[in-house]
Amino acid sequence: MRWLASLCLCVSVVKDFEPRHATEIGGERLYTKMNFQNLKFEIKDHIAYVTINRPDKLNALNMAVMTELREAFTAIKDDAEVRVALLTGSGEKAFVAGADIGELNKNNPVEAKAYTHKGQAVLDLIENLGKPVIACINGYALGGGCELALACTFRIASENAKLGQPEVKLGIIAGYGGSQRLPRLVGKGPAFQMLLTGEQISAAEAHRIGLINEVLPQAQLIPRAEEIAKKIIANAPLAVQYTLEAVNKGMEMPLAEGLFLEATLFAVACATEDKKEGTSAFLEKRAAQFKGR
Repeated sequence: MRWLASLCLCVSVVKDFEPRHATEIGGERLYTKMNFQNLKFEIKDHIAYVTINRPDKLNALNMAVMTELREAFTAIKDDAEVRVALLTGSGEKAFVAGADIGELNKNNPVEAKAYTHKGQAVLDLIENLGKPVIACINGYALGGGCELALACTFRIASENAKLGQPEVKLGIIAGYGGSQRLPRLVGKGPAFQMLLTGEQISAAEAHRIGLINEVLPQAQLIPRAEEIAKKIIANAPLAVQYTLEAVNKGMEMPLAEGLFLEATLFAVACATEDKKEGTSAFLEKRAAQFKGR
């Protein structure tokens, strides 16, 4: 059964270790040796900040960006010190305005299929990271940019944000999961309207249909994401991880299997040191000190 594979994954214990690429500078962890050309990447106070940095191209996705995103999120996944990741784009105009059309235009069918699979693998990594990823949508999130946001745990957006899946205007379809994640998130009707018209929708409309969680003035976007992240960080790391797994895997299962997975993950959580600490702290009326064990 599909839940069995999830069970095998969930029993692994998070271990503290010094990540290969990290250095400590006054309490701030900077991944200086990864030599990113298209990303800004820093880790501070258990939060990873990933910023796609191609403002002259409105942060459009090309394969170089996708490769660096894979490296960055693999490092985040492997670093027990990181508890939450924030993903955004440089500048005030765009989160990610779409794919690099010049690169896409050169692909033959075989290359296009490989291109899509590579991108899908990166977004799958983000979606199933085992740690929450908050998309901070600071402007246009179109095509691959919208799909990138969809792969995140949840999304907050600035008031000027525009979201859309305009692929049909280019004679193609969404290739990074838009046709699959979007209807699962907002339902078939709203998803079809976005996917078939290619129209952009405002942040307010995206909030109305459940595509984004909150709409904020742009200056408040990162501070609000940090506020949410700190609330998550205060909770038990393994409980957060198992909750993510229960939802993500359970959404793909019949209800009975999903409930079985939930019960199994609940039982595993009850075997952790954090469960003992959390329940003891509650009874003793003190703040819990979770260790991810």
